[in-house]
Amino acid sequence: MSQPPVIVLVRPQLGENIGKAARAMLNFGLIEMRLVSPRDGWPNPDAGPAASGADIVLANAQLYESVADAVADCAHVYATTVRKRGVTKPVVTPEEAARSIRTDQGRSAILFGPERSGLETDDVAVARSILTVPINPEFGSLNLAQAVILVAYEWSKGEALASPPATELEPPAPQQELDGMIGQLETMLDGAGFFFPPDRTPTTKRTLRTMLTKPGWTAQEVRTMRGVLSALANPRPR
Repeated sequence: MSQPPVIVLVRPQLGENIGKAARAMLNFGLIEMRLVSPRDGWPNPDAGPAASGADIVLANAQLYESVADAVADCAHVYATTVRKRGVTKPVVTPEEAARSIRTDQGRSAILFGPERSGLETDDVAVARSILTVPINPEFGSLNLAQAVILVAYEWSKGEALASPPATELEPPAPQQELDGMIGQLETMLDGAGFFFPPDRTPTTKRTLRTMLTKPGWTAQEVRTMRGVLSALANPRPR
């Protein structure tokens, strides 16, 4: 049986909005919240009253310094955004994401950006899919709690009907394993002079990450790829 998704609030600005998001989560059975660098620190006294009794969510909320740290144990990472922000990823609706979360193996995390600006391009680059709510194109304005409640609702309404996949598949690799492989590749490419000119390096690295995060890499596939990279770095004499 799949685990409920982790809700990750990235650089949230107001404690009140964190509380409202917690309330939205608990209404639909989600209790695991992770916070990435909240603007006003954590814990925040404004969160409790706004949570309206969703104290268990706030009490167990975990604090992280980066998005990568917050999703390191997750095999599926969704970035909620109304725009692709220059990153090519599969785009799904909340309903499609909920269906995948209920059937895919491995933990899932859903990223929500700051109230004012939403997720940055580098935040979205960490994700494997983009989650977009179909919304009025002339007024695409959802607050943080509204966005959370839409996603949580889609998760909850089909949970009882969830069934395991027809075939047993290896679970996708956790994010930290995939990040390790990408880091190894970047180090090797840097040593080979691949990143040129220097001012294009961030864009090139982002493109590589996008390419390598599209498939659902299993742990075995990650280990195999890292073995390939190690062999390239240290070729055996013939």
